[in-house]
Amino acid sequence: MNSVVEIDGLDVRRGGKPVVRGLSAALPAGQVIGLLGPSGCGKTTLMRAVVGVQRVAGGTVTVLGAPAGSPALRSRVAYVTQAPSVYADLTVGENLRYFARVLGAAPERVPEALRAVDMHDAASQLTVTLSGGERSRVSLACALLGGPELLVLDEPTVGLDPVLRRDLWALFHRLAAGGASLLVSSHVMDEAARCDRLLLMREGELVAQTSPDELRARTGEQDMEAAFLRLVEEHER
Repeated sequence: MNSVVEIDGLDVRRGGKPVVRGLSAALPAGQVIGLLGPSGCGKTTLMRAVVGVQRVAGGTVTVLGAPAGSPALRSRVAYVTQAPSVYADLTVGENLRYFARVLGAAPERVPEALRAVDMHDAASQLTVTLSGGERSRVSLACALLGGPELLVLDEPTVGLDPVLRRDLWALFHRLAAGGASLLVSSHVMDEAARCDRLLLMREGELVAQTSPDELRARTGEQDMEAAFLRLVEEHER
């Protein structure tokens, strides 16, 4: 199985304190990979290392065959942070048209991206008037404009109602079916069942690289949260 990201012995420290410790992982291409674990376990730090904006103390991160953060990756990797990264004083459509010009994307990509995140009816609305969840969806639409090969999404479904969460996960799988790879973080364990592969983290360490079915078989638990807790207990022993 080809890997879109290869992480080898990654160490990250802040103020001398380890945040990510000796983490190694391989992320398969063309899949939705869930990065799950409790808040503060190092998920965002790991994602920042993958997109090349995190200072690391040791180890290597290779993305699409190049060192993370390489200039050649800027048009191939998209990163959507927890905080919406759009301009509040522009309309939704103006935001997307601006980022399309920055990315060199065709103008017709704008309505396509808005439809993908179900925000096409809000194109003329000022972004400042949107809810937090709506702004996050506009940020995701901006990320989709350039047709990235790797999408890194930091808790993209937080604050969304169940219907929108379902629709976004369906979109993630359509993107993967079209050849993209997605690394999606969440601290909500029931979202693990929606992923093709899982990276499970706790306290800066990788507890397991697995799939939902493998996790259930290994732990004997059908509930994802119960399975994760069983895995943590095994890891601590």
